[in-house]
Amino acid sequence: MQRRRKKSEDADSNDRGILSAHDRQKFGIRLTSGGIGTFLFIALIIVSIGPILFMFKAGTSTAQDTIREPFGLWPSGFTWEFFGDAFSRVNFGTYLLNTLWVCLGSWVVAIVVATTAGYLLAILRPRYAIVLEVLVMVTMLIPSVVSMVALYSMIVDVPILHVNLINTFWSVWFPLGVSSFSVLLVTNSFKTIPRDLYDAARLDGASNLKILLSIVLPMQKPILGVVSLLSLVSAYKEFLWPMLTLRDSSMQPLSVALPQLEGTTALPTYMAALFMALLIPVLIFFVFHKQFLSSAGAQGAIKE
Repeated sequence: MQRRRKKSEDADSNDRGILSAHDRQKFGIRLTSGGIGTFLFIALIIVSIGPILFMFKAGTSTAQDTIREPFGLWPSGFTWEFFGDAFSRVNFGTYLLNTLWVCLGSWVVAIVVATTAGYLLAILRPRYAIVLEVLVMVTMLIPSVVSMVALYSMIVDVPILHVNLINTFWSVWFPLGVSSFSVLLVTNSFKTIPRDLYDAARLDGASNLKILLSIVLPMQKPILGVVSLLSLVSAYKEFLWPMLTLRDSSMQPLSVALPQLEGTTALPTYMAALFMALLIPVLIFFVFHKQFLSSAGAQGAIKE
């Protein structure tokens, strides 16, 4: 009985696609479906990786080769000198450090705001928690462009403190780090933790801060990884807000500095800088994606 049931389940799983198991036994259909799948896979690779490879090729070729033979494989030879020019002539290293500093500060703000707000809304649950949660949801419906003027006015003259944050990294850390989507994401994740775990910790005399740091956050590594990834990518690619608040060119990140250098920089040097700017977030994702998205969750924390 178990073997028959397993065979029937396997047959059902094979028949859930466009082609059934009977159709796949026909040579013509199998050949056609395999060819279409291979073609779509190759086309997807070309569309996804093609621009990156072209930037690498243009950054290791002369400008004449790129203009005369855009798809030629290094007619005049392969060279790395333009990557060095990107650091020496374009100050790529300075802009890269500024970018990393912007991303780091925005990430810290995103983690602190999302975890504390999520802990308040999901765990502490004061009487006005539902009102706060609704207000957070409402902010997601407001376009960022609409609130930009008011936010810029607050940065120019911070309420109560009356300080000007223009040309300081504080002006980009808070606006880029605070995200209502991250707050709701963490709140919904914190709600999945059983309440008995908090009750047991409170009986042992643990404070709210200790529960958050010692129990909640270690159990919520996957969602913290998602928030970290979203905040880092968002801060890395942001253009408009850093351009408005970081007017000093020595403080601007790559997203603001590189477009301004397009008209005054040699084509190979500029393409080499673009390739390095694009390669950095890709490498970060491939190195840390398992830690961000595959960390151990809260399963088995308690036994019901």
